[in-house]
Amino acid sequence: MATFAIDGRDFVLNGKKQPIISGAIHYFRIVPEYWKDRLLKLKACGFNTVETYLAWNLHEPKPGQFNFTSIADVVQFIEIAAELDLHVIVRPSPYICAEWEFGGLPSWLLAEDGMKLRCHYQPYLDRVDAYYDVLMPLLVPLLHTNGGPIIAMQVENEYGSYGNDKSYLAYLREGMINRGIDVLLFTSDGPVDHMLQGGILPGTLATANFGSGPENAFAKLSEYEPDGPLMCMEYWNGWFDHWGEEHHVRGYDDVADVLDRILKSGASVNFYMFQGGTNFGFYNGANFFTSYEPTVTSYDYNALLTESGDITDKYLAIRDVIAKYAYIPEGILPEPIVKKGYGTVQLTQQANLFSQLEAISKPVKRAYPETMEKLGQDYGFVLYTTHVSGPRSLSKLTVQEVRDRALVYFGGNYQGVIERNKHDLTIEIAEGDIAVETPAEGATLSLLVENMGRINYGWKMHDPKGITEGVRIERQFLYDWTMYPLPLDDLSGVVYSPLDAGAVTQEEPTFYKGSFQVDEPADTFLNMSGWTKGVVFINGFNLGRYWEIGPQITLYVPAPLLREGENEIVIFELHGTKSPQVTLQELPDLG
Repeated sequence: MATFAIDGRDFVLNGKKQPIISGAIHYFRIVPEYWKDRLLKLKACGFNTVETYLAWNLHEPKPGQFNFTSIADVVQFIEIAAELDLHVIVRPSPYICAEWEFGGLPSWLLAEDGMKLRCHYQPYLDRVDAYYDVLMPLLVPLLHTNGGPIIAMQVENEYGSYGNDKSYLAYLREGMINRGIDVLLFTSDGPVDHMLQGGILPGTLATANFGSGPENAFAKLSEYEPDGPLMCMEYWNGWFDHWGEEHHVRGYDDVADVLDRILKSGASVNFYMFQGGTNFGFYNGANFFTSYEPTVTSYDYNALLTESGDITDKYLAIRDVIAKYAYIPEGILPEPIVKKGYGTVQLTQQANLFSQLEAISKPVKRAYPETMEKLGQDYGFVLYTTHVSGPRSLSKLTVQEVRDRALVYFGGNYQGVIERNKHDLTIEIAEGDIAVETPAEGATLSLLVENMGRINYGWKMHDPKGITEGVRIERQFLYDWTMYPLPLDDLSGVVYSPLDAGAVTQEEPTFYKGSFQVDEPADTFLNMSGWTKGVVFINGFNLGRYWEIGPQITLYVPAPLLREGENEIVIFELHGTKSPQVTLQELPDLG
C-alpha cells in the first residue's frame, strides 16, 4: 500500500521525504502487451512514479458509449504499475493536449451548435459530468487513500495557456472531489505570469512545465506556490514532429544537466516523455500558430525509450544522474524486444475507392455540405459530390473552408488538391488554384476531404472537419450534395480485383491488398518509400498515416499485431505509387 503526503516543501513517499521522479507513458500509445515492459524499464532507470493522461475521445467515442478495454484499459495499466511498486500520477482532464487528436476531447462535441469548450458553459460541463460519472468510480479504488498507487490527479491541463475561467476550474475540482477523489489535486502551467494567473486554483498545488532553465522556472512558480513542493510536471526532454519538417533530436548531455539541476534543488520532476509511443490510427493532433501543422504518426519524441521501446543513450545518461539522488534497482531490466525484417511484400490486389462506396459507406443527402461531425463521423474522410450545370467558362473552384485537404474530381477527372494552408478564397484565379470549364450537359464535382487531425492546443481548437461552410464556382454556392462518410473503420466489404504486376496506373484513391508470412512475430518497421500519401492497415489494425513529405518514412508495427502464418496488409493510397510493394525492415527511419 502506497503512502503519500506533503510536508512543507517536500513530498513524503512511504514515510520518507524524497522527490517524485516520474516519467510519462501513455497507455493509449502503446499496445497493452508491452505495458509491463515499458513500466519495468521506467523503474529500472530509477523512477519511482509513472504519469499518464487519460484520453476522453478514446474512452467515450460516441456520447454515452464507453470503452475501457484493450488499449483503452487504463485500469489494467495502473494495476500493472502497482504490481511493480510504482506510484501513479493521473491527468484525467477533459483536455490533455498531448499532440493527441483534439487534445483528447471527443469530436462529437463539435456536432452541438454553439458548443463552448473548456469554460463554465453548462452543455459542455454536462458532457464532462457524464464522462466523470463513469470514469471516476473506476479510479477511486486505485487511489493511495484506498490502498492503490495513485498519489495525485490533475484538475485541468495547462489551462492558463488557453483561458482564465476560475469557476470552470473550480467546477472540475469539485466534481472530482464529490466523486470520491481525495488525493492531491494539482494544476500545471508554463512558468510565466499570465499562464500561472489563468491556470492556478487556490487550495490546489501549482506545478510548472518547461524544458530548460529550471532555476528561473521555479523562481517564477514560487511566486505563485510559495509553500508547497516545487515540481516540473512536464520536463520536455525531446519534442514531436509535424509533417514536412525535420525530425527533432535533443542531445542527452543537455537533458541530463537540466535534470541534475532540478534534483539538486530538491524539486520533483515528471519527464515528458519517458516513452512517446505511436499515434495509431487517426489519433494524431495538429497545431495552428501561423498555419495548420498536423503531427506525424510516430510519437517517438526523442525520449528515453524509442517509439518501439528500446533503451537510448539518453536513458543511460538519465539513469546515471538519478543514481546520485535515488536508488537504482538492479536485475529487473527486461530483455530487448526482438526486431525483425520480413522483406519485401508485394501488393497483389486493388480496389478503386469510387467503385466501393456503397460497400463501405451510407450516403447522406443534404442541400449543403455538412461537416464530418454533423454527419456523426469522428475521423477519416468524407466524399462530397454534386452536379454542376453547364455550360460555364473556365471558373475558379473555392471551398469555404476545407478542413484539411481535398482531392478534387470534375467530370470524372482528377483536377488536383485544395489544401487548408494554400487555398485563396478570392474569386480571381491564381497560380495553384483549381479552375474548371463546365460542358453544356454539366459535370459531376467530387471532393474527397481528409481530416488530418484536429488542433490540440491554443486558440483555434474549435476545429470541425470536412467542408465547414460551402463550395463555390466563382461567386455562386453549389447546393444539392450527396456525402459519403468514410471513417475506414470497417473495410470488410471491399471487393478486390487482381493487380497486374506490371506498371501501376492510379486515377483515383485506391485500396491495395497483399499478404506476407511470419514464422515468429517480432517488432518490425514498414518502409513506405515510393508511396505518396495514405493509411496502412495490418490485420485490420489502423497503423496510421504516411506521407512522402516526411520526415517519417517507416511505420512501427508491434509484434502483437502480427500472427504466425499469413498476415494481411491493406494500403489506402490517395495519389499513386511507383511500385505496388513495401518492405518490412528491422530498423526504423524517422527522418
